[in-house]
Amino acid sequence: MLKTDITIVGAGLVGLSAAVAMRNAGYEVVLVDRQLHGADNTLPEGDADWDQRIYAISPKNAQWLNDLGVWSLLDSTRIGEMHAMEIWGDAGAQPLSLLAEDVNADDLGFIIEERALKKALMRQVEVRGVRTLFGNPCAALNMAPGQARLQLDNGQVIESALLVAADGVHSWVRQQLGIAVEQKDYRQTAIVANFITEKPHGNIARQWFRQDGADADAGGHCGILAWLPLPGNKISIVWSAPARYADTLMQLDDAAFTSEVMCAGNAALGRLTMMGAPAAFPLALKKAVAVVQGNVVLAGDAAHRIHPMAGQGVNLGFRDIVDLVGVLSGRHSLQPIYDDSLLKRYTRARKADLSNMLMLTNGLYHLFESQNPVVRTVRNWGLSATNRQAIKKELVKQAIAL
Repeated sequence: MLKTDITIVGAGLVGLSAAVAMRNAGYEVVLVDRQLHGADNTLPEGDADWDQRIYAISPKNAQWLNDLGVWSLLDSTRIGEMHAMEIWGDAGAQPLSLLAEDVNADDLGFIIEERALKKALMRQVEVRGVRTLFGNPCAALNMAPGQARLQLDNGQVIESALLVAADGVHSWVRQQLGIAVEQKDYRQTAIVANFITEKPHGNIARQWFRQDGADADAGGHCGILAWLPLPGNKISIVWSAPARYADTLMQLDDAAFTSEVMCAGNAALGRLTMMGAPAAFPLALKKAVAVVQGNVVLAGDAAHRIHPMAGQGVNLGFRDIVDLVGVLSGRHSLQPIYDDSLLKRYTRARKADLSNMLMLTNGLYHLFESQNPVVRTVRNWGLSATNRQAIKKELVKQAIAL
């Protein structure tokens, strides 16, 4: 039997960052994942080898990753910077423009490949001496006061005072505990792809809320197209399209698909050249009804998955870990890390953060989903009116606050 302070299940971005942060905070940590992982894999190079999975990392979380010793391990030539954002409604007159300089900031966020960030986190996991048990699925979880006893399918048993479930949207740990999930199907599919652009993107992220004829024919739901700036003349796109329309897009050949992306983005960056094939995945809101049960804490997608329109999914997961470490660091010396009052503080902090983000994403989704002519007029007037400086500054502050 292996005894430790904290067991973390799941070696994705959130689980890896949790392992480093908890170890830096002075806890003995065991990191478990059913798949094999390593930090010695070589990252590919060249235009055709950009990862399909791209994340927008907020400035706060970039600083946190830097404090963990992770950011400096990244290749700076493959990190995109967002200095501004343009948001277009379906009327198409003028975009809402959000500038980092409006709040005296350098960036609204950073665009980075998942595999690069994962590799850097894995390196730091190894440097910090975190015990890893990879390649064996979890088999059983038994709970007792002050104790979580996890058994792997190879017979290995890990006993810990606290268990962090960061094992994804289909969390095995969450299922073992019988924690229900509230779910809402957005009836959309997210398509991701990378492109070389004819014109410089100017480090501007561009987003279009679309309600055109093709989308309406495909079910009458709004589509959201985001172009995120990569280093050089490259972008990563996330097209959250109505499911039937997305199926049509994914059946197109490269040239036809590229043409659709150019047209949907008003050819803002000129001719596009696709780098690698697009990928697609269905979108749904998922939220666990509880993020703490006994001495088990849910984090990342195990606790919540939101619409990618705000680009805050992994940021929310990182803030789960920031808040959890903060709560544990504030305990008194005789207080165990599974103390109920401590974990209630974590629950309250994460509930407020998630509620604010859900209010934003769900509100925007329903506002732009409506085909009511009055609602369409109001929402496009709102985007124009929002260009007033005071309101813009507040929106930029919210954009970089997470």
